Amino acid sequence: MSPPFLIIETGQPVASLRRHRGFPHWIRVAAGLRPDDAVAVNVEAGDALPTHAGFAGVIVSGSAAMVSDRADWSERSAAWLGEAAQAGVPVFGICYGHQLLAHALGGEVGDHPGGREMGTVEIRKAAPAADDPLFGPLPDAFPAQVTHLQSVLRVPDGASVLADNGHEPCHAFRWGDRAWGVQFHPEFSATHMRGYVRARQVALAREGHDPAAILGGVGATPQARRVLRRFVHHARHLQRG
Repeated sequence: MSPPFLIIETGQPVASLRRHRGFPHWIRVAAGLRPDDAVAVNVEAGDALPTHAGFAGVIVSGSAAMVSDRADWSERSAAWLGEAAQAGVPVFGICYGHQLLAHALGGEVGDHPGGREMGTVEIRKAAPAADDPLFGPLPDAFPAQVTHLQSVLRVPDGASVLADNGHEPCHAFRWGDRAWGVQFHPEFSATHMRGYVRARQVALAREGHDPAAILGGVGATPQARRVLRRFVHHARHLQRG
């Protein structure tokens, strides 16, 4: 049997979507993993992280928490992630996980100067993505689901930015050859994204956005999901090799 993937759970979906279960389930389904192919650890709730040995790879979820708050559980998780990445464990961070990985490796995370980004948006590949094992086969631009207030303001030393758009200069990065972070949500379906927009519509309107227009623009994002599936495939390939 192949080793399982470790899913590090750093938060919960908005209340209205919890009937669809939590982020580990969303991630596992989007990644094409069977139930026995993944082990989830809820670090936000205080679960201890296991040794990283014995896992095919690590996937870190999103969260409503802020990396810049430096919560104890978050800092412990960052230290663990940094050690895992340095040891060559394949790592894939999503939204908060993307930011936490960047922080763990010496990058800078904070409030995005342009404020919130939410909805289905276009992501553009950057030049270093051309030969990346996850992003290389994707089209030059593709839609993805996003919801975030904070961003990676400075990538870790030695990291390459793989994707961006007009709002976000770092929608994805790779550090070394086995660690990736993506600001977008490859595990979100259109249903998940609509639920988030509805849950945040008061804040969106207060910030000068048009919630109805954002809601109307939500669509499917198969290429973004493909990035997560390619990570699983790549990690499995590394494990076999």
